[in-house]
Amino acid sequence: MYLPGGEEWQTMPLPPATGQSDHTHRVATVHRAGAGRRGYYRRGVTWQGTEAAGIAWTMPGSQADSPSASAPSNAIATHALTKEFGTLTAVDHVDLAVPQRSIFGLLGPNGAGKSTAIKMLTTLLPPTSGSATVAGFDIVKQQALVRRHIGYVPQLLSADGQLTGHENLLLSARLYAIPRAERRSRIDDALAFMGLADAAGELVRKYSGGMMRRLELAQAMLHRPVVLFLDEPTIGLDPIARRAVWERLRQSRIGFDITVLLTTHDMEEADELCDQLAILHDGRIAAQGSPTELKSRVGPHATLDDVFIQLAGSSLTEGGDYRDTLHRRRTATRLGG
Repeated sequence: MYLPGGEEWQTMPLPPATGQSDHTHRVATVHRAGAGRRGYYRRGVTWQGTEAAGIAWTMPGSQADSPSASAPSNAIATHALTKEFGTLTAVDHVDLAVPQRSIFGLLGPNGAGKSTAIKMLTTLLPPTSGSATVAGFDIVKQQALVRRHIGYVPQLLSADGQLTGHENLLLSARLYAIPRAERRSRIDDALAFMGLADAAGELVRKYSGGMMRRLELAQAMLHRPVVLFLDEPTIGLDPIARRAVWERLRQSRIGFDITVLLTTHDMEEADELCDQLAILHDGRIAAQGSPTELKSRVGPHATLDDVFIQLAGSSLTEGGDYRDTLHRRRTATRLGG
């Protein structure tokens, strides 16, 4: 789930309830420090002004909201997925197949198209051409259903530092329209699973980087999504905190049947955590396979660093522009404190 940070508190829009028309508006009013504001949502219209439109909304499931009885073998599937910005082709005819209940890593230098691909898969950006399904739903024709079945943890702050861990999850539960009778148990289970039960009453601004990231995972998984998208989930974390996040992701994949798609620049993370990898370069898939398969293509003693350098060349260390670098450093500073 994406919650914009900052001193100004924000209100999140909600999707139409099942059975309501496409143009029905629902209002979510969230209170903090005695203030209140209203936000509106209409299907097919994103909340303007910030990337906050990327909230992975969910509503209580129904038969109509579920994929067909013959569920697809792949949680994510793309065919010739393409995104153009004028004369620039950011994602160029990408074909991906992410098996259900797998942890899939999307690697590539800055500017390779990773973020653009994720924004299309989470319905934040429409593709120029090609097609894709997430959790069995078309990212163009069934955007609301895609959003109900995914969770998203961006690099940017998605937890409110002025609220406690428990209050952040309660806010998420309300925004996800989790039934009132289930909220307490869902929140308690999420805090326990992430190892945050003892810190539930503390303000999040007092959390360490690792605790904050685990809380963000709990927020994104509170509604039990089918697919979880993570943008560099361990950037800025120390080795112990990083491995704690890895362990929670492994447990989530097994315990909750979640498929995880993550981006990372950490080759150790990709090697140890991911079942399958795809390396993007100049918007195209340069290689795809398991970490072992990719290393064997380079040589008997090759590492993923060797694979990456062979495919991406000097872009491994020189990729990205000023905005990319500033964004990554801010995230690392926030989580490394």
